Amino acid sequence: MDIARERNGDRRLRLRTRLPVPAEQAFAWHERPGALERLLPPWQQFRIEERVGTIRDGDRTSLTLRKGPLRLRWVAVHRDYVPGSQFADEQEKGPFAAWSHVHRFQADGQASVLEDDIRYRLPLGALGELVGGRHVERELVRVFGFRHRRLAHDLDRHAGTDLRLRVAITGSSGLIGGALSAFLSSGGHEVLRLVRRTPGPGEARWDPAAGAIDERVLEGLDAVIHLAGEPIAGRWTAGRKQAILDSRVDGTRLLAESLAGLQQGPRVLVSASAVGIYGSRAGEASLSETSPHGSDFLARVCEAWEAATRPAAEAGIRVVSLRIGVVLEALLSRVALPFRLGLGGRVGHGRQWLSWIALDDVLGAVQHALVTDSLAGPVNVVAPEPVTNGQLAKVLGGVLRRPAVLPLPATAVRLAFGEMGEHVLLGGQRVLPARLTETGFRFAWPELEGALRHVLGRVPERL
Repeated sequence: MDIARERNGDRRLRLRTRLPVPAEQAFAWHERPGALERLLPPWQQFRIEERVGTIRDGDRTSLTLRKGPLRLRWVAVHRDYVPGSQFADEQEKGPFAAWSHVHRFQADGQASVLEDDIRYRLPLGALGELVGGRHVERELVRVFGFRHRRLAHDLDRHAGTDLRLRVAITGSSGLIGGALSAFLSSGGHEVLRLVRRTPGPGEARWDPAAGAIDERVLEGLDAVIHLAGEPIAGRWTAGRKQAILDSRVDGTRLLAESLAGLQQGPRVLVSASAVGIYGSRAGEASLSETSPHGSDFLARVCEAWEAATRPAAEAGIRVVSLRIGVVLEALLSRVALPFRLGLGGRVGHGRQWLSWIALDDVLGAVQHALVTDSLAGPVNVVAPEPVTNGQLAKVLGGVLRRPAVLPLPATAVRLAFGEMGEHVLLGGQRVLPARLTETGFRFAWPELEGALRHVLGRVPERL
């Protein structure tokens, strides 16, 4: 990323980065549903309140930014639309005294160059400039550095296939499902979200608890991605464990049986599972998709979860069971604050293995499963470099520049979380992505420090 600054009353930033696709493709990506969601950095709590149109002249977007107890509303109106070349947004209402942002796309052989040209003015005149000028500039460089990295990675993923699919997704309101819907939509795929509430545009209703689904909406789909399931965090009572099991098995079986009975079923069903199928494992042994399963509660849940896809496989549908590891963004939502406060550290003895993966690589693995005809059966969705819990604490503390020396004793974990704490927080597995590697999948974030820096916006930008 190249950065230029000008100060003539207003501040100006011009940030340039090379993209791996022609300018027309990069521009088209920005016009599709999901593009804005993909560009919002995870450390900022933005919510899209309203959207009218896309990026053409007069179209507008309303966002809310949460900063602690404050709620800041930002309304942007688009202008200067030139197909394949540029568009702009201008603040109508928001935190700046003035804001104008021009997006320019320039050809560079078979690639292209994106230039973000931003002019802005802080409120309160000279006082605002004195108090917040340098901080705001650093934050903008941080935000746009993230945007450029994610855009380049997404475009590179989509450039690897010419397929444009009609895909249904369950669990689209969750962390993975929401990001996946935006990723696939911005890549040119048509996404149908299966929801349990009253459906809106681009949605259809299903009710796995009642065994109800409108099979008509499934006819003619290219693929179905099944992610729905009760979260496992929290203390496991008998009722909670039954809900965790039922939500996965009943919904999966309903979907698989419905797909098997269609006249024109999908080519592939991609269904979530988890590395918990291997059980808690001590020691250095590496686990692949052919490793024996465990016998604890999560292992039994995962076995039943995967077995529930069998009707679809027996009907000739290619079934891929994604054994997903600990998603880094989900982990950070729980542990980042204590680490920022200098209160972080290892859990228990810290030697338990953590098979983690960045969310963007989960999305890439799902796409890889959709388009790779040779991929079927279980697939470990984990980064190629697992770490111990103690290593995680050390690296995270280093990225945040905070000490990470306050351990959470195993006794406290067991008292607070019971069986869940014993198996999820104090247990672990050293799982490797053998099938992904064998079939040519490329990780965007294969090692922990780089992934953490990207997700937390701690990448040193070239100023």
